[in-house]
Amino acid sequence: MKKFIKSWLRPVWVLVEKLKRIIDGRVKVNGKAATIGDRSDPEDKITVDGRRIKLSHRDDRLRVLIYNKPIGEICTRSDPGGRRTVFESLPPIKNGRWIAIGRLDINTSGLILFSNDGELANRMMHPSNQVEREYVVRVRGVVDDAMLKRLQEGVLLDDGVARFAKIGVGAISGTHQWFTVVLTEGRQREVRRLWESQGLEVSRLKRSKFGTVVMPSYVRTGEYLDLTPAEISKLGKSVDLKLKQSALTPGEHQERDRQLRRLKARGASHKAGR
Repeated sequence: MKKFIKSWLRPVWVLVEKLKRIIDGRVKVNGKAATIGDRSDPEDKITVDGRRIKLSHRDDRLRVLIYNKPIGEICTRSDPGGRRTVFESLPPIKNGRWIAIGRLDINTSGLILFSNDGELANRMMHPSNQVEREYVVRVRGVVDDAMLKRLQEGVLLDDGVARFAKIGVGAISGTHQWFTVVLTEGRQREVRRLWESQGLEVSRLKRSKFGTVVMPSYVRTGEYLDLTPAEISKLGKSVDLKLKQSALTPGEHQERDRQLRRLKARGASHKAGR
C-alpha cells in the first residue's frame, strides 16, 4: 500500500493546484474527503470533483518468481570472476529488489524462488518453519537399506546433525541410482554432504519443489514465471504470513497469459526437437 497522493501528484507544474484540491475537500476516498498523506488500497474508490480516477498500483505489487536455474550460474549478485549470476536472468523490478529464497550451488540446477518481500523470504528460509525442499538426485555407488536408514535417522556433519525428512527410491542405471529426497532446512550443500557421508557421490542434483511451489514442466532452464496472487497467498499461508493480494488487472492478466503461452510453446518445441 502506498500514499495515493504520491502516485497522483506527478507533474511539478500542477502540484500546487492539486494540493489545493485536496485541502478544499474536492478529493475523496470512498466518499470521504482526503487529507495529504492518506493511504489507499487498489480497491478504494478515489474521486476528484465527483469524477472517479484510477491509479496504477503496479509498482507496489508483491511478486514471487519461479526461476529454473541452470548449472553454472551462481546465486550472488555479482562475481569478481565474471561468472554469470542468477540475477542477470531476472526481469527488472521497480519497487525494491529481488531476494533469493534459498540458494543453490553452482553445480545444482532447478527451482529458486525470488520475491521483493523480505518478510516472506525470511519466513520461507528460517529453519523453525520446517519448509520442505524437494530434490531429484542421481547417486553414483551402491546404496543399501542401512544407508537410507541412517540418512533418515540423522548423520553428524561438520555443522551438526542432518537428515532427510523423506527419501523416495527411483530407477537404477548402471552404477547410478535416482532418488527423490526432502529437506526441511537449507544448509550449504546439505544434500551432497549427506550422501558423501555414506561414501557416495552425487552426480546430478536438481531442486523440484520448495514449499507449496512445484517447478512447472514448461519452465525451461534459464526461464522464469510469476506466481499468481492466489499462489502467493497460499505460499504465505504455509508460513503463517497473511499476504494481502489484489487481483491482477486486465493488462496484467494479458501479460501473464502471454508469458504462459510463450513458455509452453518453447517447452513443446524443445520436446519436439529431441
